[in-house]
Amino acid sequence: MHIPNSSLFPLIIVALPLLYWTFNFRKQTKLAFYVHDYLSGHDTSAITVAGKEGPQTSVLSFGTIIAVDDPVTEGPDLNSKLIGRAQGMYINSQLDGKGLHLMFSIIFTDGIYKGSTLEIQGADLFAMNEREFSIVSGTGYFRFVRGYGIMTTHFIDIPNLKAILKLDVTVKHY
Repeated sequence: MHIPNSSLFPLIIVALPLLYWTFNFRKQTKLAFYVHDYLSGHDTSAITVAGKEGPQTSVLSFGTIIAVDDPVTEGPDLNSKLIGRAQGMYINSQLDGKGLHLMFSIIFTDGIYKGSTLEIQGADLFAMNEREFSIVSGTGYFRFVRGYGIMTTHFIDIPNLKAILKLDVTVKHY
């Protein structure tokens, strides 16, 4: 049976998307790093910029907005290799004060991802030891990225408002 060339066109139109999804050409990258979030002390990296009682408002109060420029390291020790900064903000968005909404960039300043960024957004119910967040975008090596991360509290000192967070990130990109 001979199929005319014009009959192949619809077959090709259907086959191309199927081949694309079958042989998905996106890369997957997994990363683990630590964010040092300190709201007090000589190594302060986050400050309250707005809240019910102004800049003196506790991060634990609903409506408080915090600006961050936290060090990002390879290990949990602040003296481990610095690979970037977590810059952005979070807002206490839960009425009882036990939940934040995160919006920040991981800006890689060293290593193989130097000059690239990951954009993070999502809820942080910090009373939970482990929580999930979204990777919504990126630049450089991570252009067109999508993914998720698991945030674990490695260390927390609530009276002094200091925390070390481990971020395990999985992203898909081209």
